[in-house]
Amino acid sequence: MMRLLTLLCTLILLAGFANPLTGQAQPYPSRPIRFVVPFPPGGATDVMARALAARLHESLGQPVVVENRAGAAGAIGSESVAKAPPDGYTILLGTISTHGTNPAVNPKLPYDAVKDFTPISLLAHAPVVLLVNPQVPVQSLQEFLRLAKSGKPPAYGSNGGGSYNHLAVELLKGLTGVDLLHVPYKGAGPAIQDLMAGQIVFGAHDIAGVAPHIRSGKLKALAVASKQRVPGFDVPTAAEAGVPNFEVTAWYALFGPQGMPAPAVSRLHGAVAKGIGSPEMQQVLNNISAIPVGDSPAQLDAFVRSEIARWSDVARKANIKAD
Repeated sequence: MMRLLTLLCTLILLAGFANPLTGQAQPYPSRPIRFVVPFPPGGATDVMARALAARLHESLGQPVVVENRAGAAGAIGSESVAKAPPDGYTILLGTISTHGTNPAVNPKLPYDAVKDFTPISLLAHAPVVLLVNPQVPVQSLQEFLRLAKSGKPPAYGSNGGGSYNHLAVELLKGLTGVDLLHVPYKGAGPAIQDLMAGQIVFGAHDIAGVAPHIRSGKLKALAVASKQRVPGFDVPTAAEAGVPNFEVTAWYALFGPQGMPAPAVSRLHGAVAKGIGSPEMQQVLNNISAIPVGDSPAQLDAFVRSEIARWSDVARKANIKAD
């Protein structure tokens, strides 16, 4: 019996030597990829993810399935990716919220935005635009600031306490000395709806989410918080409007779980670069006034660290903590 077992083991080993490919891992990717969006369907983040998923499918030859896992300002979906196997088959569309402002205000996040993720690429960014309800009798940012300082503090809405637009307005307050009343909402949708309805008078939102309302006249844009004007909009930069150090952009980036194999990271980054440069993706980004980037993993890692440091400083000075 022992001789028979020995013979069988020898034959198995010989078979392995005869076919050196036996037992080796298949080239990445060899099965569908799960693409987690940590926000509800329909917003700019979701639109971008679905457009990118189609481009990645073309480049990688495998289905890229978008899964919306919303909740807790993006923390639920982000945590699910942080805890997924680091094999390259689960990726995340992270944002300024999930990897910038949330870590700056919430030390109890269920993930570490730096240590628990593998950076893949910064996809795009969209400048924050300062907005008022069209009924507010101002035509410029300076007129609004003077109005705000002349009486009761005007109310502004945010996506929630500690959100990127909450911190953006606190930064504006620190730079200008204006006093504004914060009204937190459960997401951008309700805040924008109340701004258009006149329940609040001021807001700071990424232009990707409000561009249609600016074009339709339902919202009045006073300034964009970027170095250059946004093509297609006759809106001055914050510097042109008299607040030179106010620069804030919402951003979108691709991450995987920490420990992803370098070949998988490289393959995904290459597919992203190709996808971002495609006419189809360019059109999608143009429609939501987002600017393509396509940075390297190392550049994204440095960017995330700088964003967390920046917003941590703003939160500390304004005494902002997670609700």
